[in-house]
Amino acid sequence: MAQSTYGRPSDQMSDLKDKATDQFGKVADQAERMASRVSEQGREAGERMQEVAGNFRGALDKSIKDQPMATLASAAIVGFVLGALWKS
Repeated sequence: MAQSTYGRPSDQMSDLKDKATDQFGKVADQAERMASRVSEQGREAGERMQEVAGNFRGALDKSIKDQPMATLASAAIVGFVLGALWKS
């Protein structure tokens, strides 16, 4: 009697299980790498935003000391524009 080339059903199920496990492992690894990259990019963006905020604060402090009326007028204009945009 000739033997089947596919083997026993339990062997086929075992092979499918192993393949599925391998695929799941690969997908999990990819997801972990992507999450790590996103986390790193978020951390870098946060650091850059802190740097920009620090630079802005320094420039604002200098502007308030050197030209208080111009700074106040600029703040009023920005407030008016933002208010108009918010209302529309």
